[in-house]
Amino acid sequence: MKPARVIILAVAVVAAGLAGLLAMRLSGAKAPDMVETIIQKEPTTKVLVSSESLPVGSRLNDKSFEWMEWPKGGLVEGFITNDTRPEAVQQLTGSIVRLPIFKGEPIRAEKVADSSSRIMSSLLPSGKRAVATEISVATGAGGFVLPNDRVDVIMVRDMKDEGGLVTETVLNNVRVLAIDQQIQEAPDGGKAVVGTTATLELTPDQAKVITVAQQMAARLTLALRSIADAQEPDTVSADYLLHGGGKGEVQVIKSGAIVKGTTTQQAK
Repeated sequence: MKPARVIILAVAVVAAGLAGLLAMRLSGAKAPDMVETIIQKEPTTKVLVSSESLPVGSRLNDKSFEWMEWPKGGLVEGFITNDTRPEAVQQLTGSIVRLPIFKGEPIRAEKVADSSSRIMSSLLPSGKRAVATEISVATGAGGFVLPNDRVDVIMVRDMKDEGGLVTETVLNNVRVLAIDQQIQEAPDGGKAVVGTTATLELTPDQAKVITVAQQMAARLTLALRSIADAQEPDTVSADYLLHGGGKGEVQVIKSGAIVKGTTTQQAK
């Protein structure tokens, strides 16, 4: 055998031995330690939420709400928790919904009233009054005025001395509490029910204004407002009626046409 081949074979044997030795050492080495990541879960508590959508005027029962796990970091003042009020379900059963509550929404004290059978008084916010006024299809926006809507109250008077009819907006952007005995819109979204009486939510001064207007008016009409106006403040447009006279913005209608301009009108 040639010396060159002997040298090559020797190198190959040595390399194979070194490779085997290296493999043995590697196989006996410990695997590197794995870093364990621990995710800490945020503490939770049980919050009382609505188990269904609840319209204004509905009466709560034990199936109206349920306890839901809620992160303690997301608690807001007014939430009812199992830690503070464990008997809340029994305590609130029979209460009346004052403002709409949606499914999954936490129950808050300001949205419900006590279980008194006097439902209308439970729906009234503090300082407000419920005043009824007669309506018809012609004066109630064709029957499309429903509880919780916002309306303007327009007074129409026959001013014989001025030879025409006078219209005045006596109340502005007031809330309708009920139509006849119906205090909530039909849940099935059915046809509008034409009522004969609308009950309005008014301040004490507004209640006086509409009382005077009912005596003076040939007709009171409810003008339905957009739902977008719900956040606008309600105002008394004809507060001068409370003082037995004054100035007010009126429109005089003669022969079916509106005479433009502002007329000074004394309450009579």
